[in-house]
Amino acid sequence: MEIKFVEIVSAFIVLFAVIDIFGSIPIILNLQKKSGPVKAFQATSVAFIILISFLFVGEALLGLFGVDISSFAIAGSIVLFIMAFEMIFGVEIFKHDSPSGASIVPIAFPLIAGAGSFTTLLSLRAEFETINIIIALFLNIIVVYIVLKSTNLIERIFSEGGIYILKKFFGIILLAMAVKLFLTNFGNVVMQYISTIKM
Repeated sequence: MEIKFVEIVSAFIVLFAVIDIFGSIPIILNLQKKSGPVKAFQATSVAFIILISFLFVGEALLGLFGVDISSFAIAGSIVLFIMAFEMIFGVEIFKHDSPSGASIVPIAFPLIAGAGSFTTLLSLRAEFETINIIIALFLNIIVVYIVLKSTNLIERIFSEGGIYILKKFFGIILLAMAVKLFLTNFGNVVMQYISTIKM
């Protein structure tokens, strides 16, 4: 294994775009109002452990249950769709009854460690050294931790009206991402099914 700065930067940028913690701020603030303060260290450490575990054993683990990446991504897209629906229409579907509040579900999983980041990690493994991906992932988790710790400051800067507008806007963005993730992977599942029929 060789540490390469270029690979670390490339992997960092890709993961940063996929995790999109800044785009998730309205979701986090919305969850925080319903479930209490987010435990930043708990959320980021759990997300990091999940992502690292998936990097090494994800594909094999899903295979044990007969689940492929595309099917897993479709399941993740449904969760994102429900969260977006809540944000846009102001209804509560997701029941926040976890003992840890919203820190683990849905922030650590599937908001930070979700279908998008899982599939991205598996894609990066085909291009980069594992050590470089781990470093890039750790740097992203540090950024996520800083953002989670600063949610109250961010809320004061944008004010209640600004957060309301952001919540609606990013709710639509999240909905679009969920639809895109669903359609892309649904197409993959259909193609796989057709190929098995032909065989």
